[in-house]
Amino acid sequence: MKFLNLIERKRDGGFLDPEEIGNFVAGVVAGELPREQVSAFLMAILFRGLSDEERRHLTLSMRDSGETLSWAPDSNRPVVDKHSTGGVGDKVSLPLAPLLACLGFRVPMISGRGLGITGGTLDKLESIPGFSTRLERDRIVELVETTGLAMAGQTARMVPADRILYALRDVTGTVPSRDLITASILSKKLAEGLDALVLDVKFGAAAFMRRIPDAEALATALTQIARGCGVNTRAVLTQMDTPLGRAAGNWLEVRESVDCLGGAGPADLRELVLLFAGSLLEQTARSASLKEGIRLASTVLDSGAPLAKWESMIAAQGGDLEAYHRLLLGDSAARVVVEVTSGSSGFVNRCDAREIGEVVRALGAGRLSPQDEVLAGVGVDRIAKPGDPVGAGDVLARIHASEVAHAEEARRRLITAITVSDCPPEMTPLVRA
Repeated sequence: MKFLNLIERKRDGGFLDPEEIGNFVAGVVAGELPREQVSAFLMAILFRGLSDEERRHLTLSMRDSGETLSWAPDSNRPVVDKHSTGGVGDKVSLPLAPLLACLGFRVPMISGRGLGITGGTLDKLESIPGFSTRLERDRIVELVETTGLAMAGQTARMVPADRILYALRDVTGTVPSRDLITASILSKKLAEGLDALVLDVKFGAAAFMRRIPDAEALATALTQIARGCGVNTRAVLTQMDTPLGRAAGNWLEVRESVDCLGGAGPADLRELVLLFAGSLLEQTARSASLKEGIRLASTVLDSGAPLAKWESMIAAQGGDLEAYHRLLLGDSAARVVVEVTSGSSGFVNRCDAREIGEVVRALGAGRLSPQDEVLAGVGVDRIAKPGDPVGAGDVLARIHASEVAHAEEARRRLITAITVSDCPPEMTPLVRA
């Protein structure tokens, strides 16, 4: 393949046929294409875009670049998953997966690590002592078939094209391409062999797509391609101006997820967990309507079965349940705990998710570079949310840090990230569409 010709054609607004796209992906995985030319090609896609057919063939070629998951036929146990475009405090996957398993689904939840200020499901799970997210394909399939779920990272041989291309996008300024985002997300999800998929596409201050029109366009592209590849897919647009729940940080989010599995926890977290479960029930014709699906999911969530399923998953994936329970009984897994308090009475009118995400990453719960060590116990909890009434001296947030200096710097920043006014703010719905 004369790859330069393809770069020039896409640069000039031309189109590529399926064979050319397939050869490009194969060349990337085999290491046969010069890095600078692949980078140039990604930039051409960023500026010129891909047609629907080009985007579909790129997604499928990336999916087929490595191993995929396959399942025993069982119409009574559809294979489903959920994907979020990421945000601060977004822990929905943790309670959702065991709930879905208890609803009779098979759930091979292949997740990722934190990116920027967005927390990663794998980092959260690995804050549980002994929990292993490094599972081979056969072990993932075995766990899902026998227990209903597995929560793991992408295997070394699963969608290698995405791993290579994402690393290049990250250093060439081509991450924002909607076409490349779509292919990246869906190549991994389609490799799971799904019957149905629900997508949480976020917009707002701490979302990757800050503007609603951009989030809508991404949601449309994702659902069209996934449906075109035979997966019943629905996207939900949710706001990310404010953190989800009242905790951000790996172990702190696990604790909040356990509260949700126990039938309690923050209302916004519960809302999304039930919405996505209800949606998948409707998408797979296991409920007659979304409303009925949410009602069924709510009953099962409050039954205690998903919490038991969660603990059985921890044990099956190497977790130390005794150490896990000790952590749950403790007040904090961090060395230093500092409260941020309100200087006046009134109502919380702003809780800046982006700034809180930056604070949590600076505390060590996220990464500034791929080599950074992630600290399990640090973060922020007891976060006051817009509309909450507060009195002078009331807690607006609680900081969990590894060092006193880190906690003081976080406190200084959070004082301006969470603000109080005399009147309650105008509230916006969590779910837009």
